[in-house]
Amino acid sequence: MRTLVQRVTKASVTIDGNLFSSIGEGLLVLAGFEAEETETDLEWSAAKLVTLRIFNDEAGVMNRSVLETGGDILIVSQFTLHASTRRGNRPSYIRAAPPEISKPLYHTFVQKVEKLLGKGVGTGIFGADMKVELLNDGPVTLLIDSRNRE
Repeated sequence: MRTLVQRVTKASVTIDGNLFSSIGEGLLVLAGFEAEETETDLEWSAAKLVTLRIFNDEAGVMNRSVLETGGDILIVSQFTLHASTRRGNRPSYIRAAPPEISKPLYHTFVQKVEKLLGKGVGTGIFGADMKVELLNDGPVTLLIDSRNRE
């Protein structure tokens, strides 16, 4: 599982010209899944997400998590995180799980994050054509891969 995590002052998802979901300060998370994802991958990724210390403390040092700040989270599915650009100029998405596998993984991941965060999170609609807007704070952007836990 790959997540692209961005610290934001605000973020939103618009579908068919209508605002679907929005958050204030917190994290915008783009999440992509492979067919081989396990419950452990989802749990590790959810725990990592809510405990990442990327928010400033009183001294201006990134030392607080979204859980500690009471911030919001917006999670959007994005299969293109598993693109391979090794050959040619057209990305291959063969590593991305097909919708019948990734959709339940996405919903389970959202539920795990909500449980750890202690409140609901914003989402998009799986497979929809979404317009995502954000104001990246910092900018702070991290790529996290549950298979390559660096």
